[in-house]
Amino acid sequence: MHCLGFRAQYRRLFAFGVLLPAAFVACESSRQYFVPPAFASVPIPYETRFLVTENPISDGNKWINGQSIGLDWANVQSKDGLAFSTESGRGEYRDATAILAGIWKPDQAAQAVVHTVHQDSKLFEEVELRLRSVVTPHRITGYEVNFRCAADGSQYVQIVRWSGPLGKFSYIADGKGPGLRDGDIVKATIVGNRIVAYINGRQVVEGRDDTFKSGSPGVGFYNQGGTTENDKDFGFSSFRAEEIAD
Repeated sequence: MHCLGFRAQYRRLFAFGVLLPAAFVACESSRQYFVPPAFASVPIPYETRFLVTENPISDGNKWINGQSIGLDWANVQSKDGLAFSTESGRGEYRDATAILAGIWKPDQAAQAVVHTVHQDSKLFEEVELRLRSVVTPHRITGYEVNFRCAADGSQYVQIVRWSGPLGKFSYIADGKGPGLRDGDIVKATIVGNRIVAYINGRQVVEGRDDTFKSGSPGVGFYNQGGTTENDKDFGFSSFRAEEIAD
């Protein structure tokens, strides 16, 4: 199949919110992947309780996934009122990633209710909120705010800048926070260059970065040291994303 500069075309089309044709299939280095027929219009604010079983998560093409579109990362799945990872547990920075489609104002917030059971400090299980993120083949850019699912002193909260290729990221800020328990509420906001992480309404980490000016909110999960059996031990039972008024 002939490939016509897909990555450049995809970035241009996505940037302007153009819907992709139903039959659009692309290939790169002999790999093939399918682009959804149309990324849906996403209501802002957007809310979900993940009631539909989907792998990858879609909600009517409202979500853009890390493997389906990004290729090098994992998808997010949903089942039984929970969004969670599809990772193998090997780590490798292939975080399960899903961001919302549409054009979002740069000042935005993402919030979720945490599901965490069977916590084990030998494993690295992170729930993540994404801000100003963009997913294209072999590239994810934007900001990740991650929370380790632990409450035994090994917990942490980190603000991370993703700069494109797999494994290319930089830490902006980090702290311990109070730890995570099942039912806790995590939140991340970005206004201008200020990024703030919250647990149950309490600010726990703050950082500043000027690299990315646009993109979408979303979710992510990281499983290192476990297996696919651990994926459903941590995730989100609800999620809300909104723009922050000027």
